[in-house]
Amino acid sequence: MVNREFLSIVAKLSESNNILVVGHIMPDGDDISSVLSAKIGLERLGKNVLAGIDWRIPWYFYEFEEVNQILTYEQVKERGFRPEVVLIVDASSPDRVGQFQEFFDSTTVLLMDHHATNTLFGDHNWVDTKFGSTAQMVVRVNNELGVPYDEKLATLNLMGIATDTGFFRYSNADETVFSDATKLVSLGGKVHLVSRIFENKRIEQFKLLSTMVDHLRLELDDKIVYSYLSKEDYESNNCNEDDSGGFVGELRSLRGVELAIFLSEYDSGEVHISFRSKDWFDCSKLATMLGGGGHPRAAGCTIKGDLYVIVEEVIREAKNLFLASLNSLTDSMSK
Repeated sequence: MVNREFLSIVAKLSESNNILVVGHIMPDGDDISSVLSAKIGLERLGKNVLAGIDWRIPWYFYEFEEVNQILTYEQVKERGFRPEVVLIVDASSPDRVGQFQEFFDSTTVLLMDHHATNTLFGDHNWVDTKFGSTAQMVVRVNNELGVPYDEKLATLNLMGIATDTGFFRYSNADETVFSDATKLVSLGGKVHLVSRIFENKRIEQFKLLSTMVDHLRLELDDKIVYSYLSKEDYESNNCNEDDSGGFVGELRSLRGVELAIFLSEYDSGEVHISFRSKDWFDCSKLATMLGGGGHPRAAGCTIKGDLYVIVEEVIREAKNLFLASLNSLTDSMSK
């Protein structure tokens, strides 16, 4: 059965000429992929489309020159663009789109997302947690609209699927993920081009990783691992927060660990926390408790305050929820 909201979004995009596609702050591969795949797809249908993200895009995504098409909020405003609809992709709540919220009162908001914690803030909301990535949802919209694919678009669209499934290693890499990826590869998508994003590291990033390892701690019989980087850690290694992308995955890869937590101080007084789990712990519950959101195996939040106080608070909450969840899991298995 075809989702009614999916059809509503397709219809609105089809009848509109001026469209603004917006991604979320602190963009990841799925977000950037979804923004660009939607933008380029709609342009191929003759639409006038701008793409925007109200955050600095990590430097390594510029391996794809198309990333230069993504504008800041200020650049969109300077152009005096008046969209008929705003298409929001991969954002679970309005605060996640930053200043682009200002467009919400004057235009129709279309929302496509796969986060279980989505607050359904659009006028039309297609939210489906069965998808491993929002990029897969973009594939379906583009196909329904009749967008022609080539190597460039197929590769950009593939990037979102690959990155949000840990290059097909995470538990969300199901049959649909592989089917969609296979289809995009058949249309010209190049996985090896996507992998270059993460195979282009600076020596300073390795030094930053070493600093992160120095801060590494284990809890609850080595089932929880956490580490952090302060603003001073970034500065002393000539790095910024973009350079620690993927560090939480390194923590998650530690043998015997179920829950990995990485805390990074972006600016003094603001700390971003990433959660990753392997098999059973629901990261989204922990993130939601702390004011964030996400998926069962990958989630995050941002907290303002002193880094070291926040580390203690987050780890305390994580341990309490972990033990409660473990007891619940044990009880259910014994019945």
